[in-house]
Amino acid sequence: MNFLEEKIVKEGIVKEGNVLKVDNFLNHQMDIELFNEMGREWKKRFEGKNINKILTIEASGIGIACIAAQHFNVPVVFAKKSKSINLEGEMYTAEVESFTHKNKNQVIVAKKFLNENDRVLLIDDFLANGCALQGLIQIVQSAGATVEGIGIAIEKGFQTGGKIIRNLGYQLESLAIVDAMNAETGEILFREE
Repeated sequence: MNFLEEKIVKEGIVKEGNVLKVDNFLNHQMDIELFNEMGREWKKRFEGKNINKILTIEASGIGIACIAAQHFNVPVVFAKKSKSINLEGEMYTAEVESFTHKNKNQVIVAKKFLNENDRVLLIDDFLANGCALQGLIQIVQSAGATVEGIGIAIEKGFQTGGKIIRNLGYQLESLAIVDAMNAETGEILFREE
């Protein structure tokens, strides 16, 4: 069992509806030392890739991406879920559906932050159905940039997202893949890597 799986077993809570609650350390309160270890692991897994930018989606991916970016020495860009008055210029947009929030959002990245010279690592906290990642991939492609890889903290291996993204040919590195969860017993089964 790796460091993230251990943390999930120790502090994660399985809820009805295939929900894994990890807000104690991942997506509400953030364990920075854990994020640092995640960044170090992704740096190792993407060794040799010429990554010059990390792209994530607000809000839960931002903290993870920022800490990971220190290991790559690159800036982080995050796709915004709503247009604000201080967003100006041309934008890349994609529609994404959230498994957690059960809604659709237009995500936006200003064109000045992504271009054809960028070699991008996508980072996010969860991968369930893959909708958010597909939206980020679409934005990278619209910019003429290259997706060098995808780093996910927790993948729900019993949902379709991981298979869809891997079938598209991307190097997808999930630090913990949950293959089954039981809300009654709290049991979590991880994929053997």
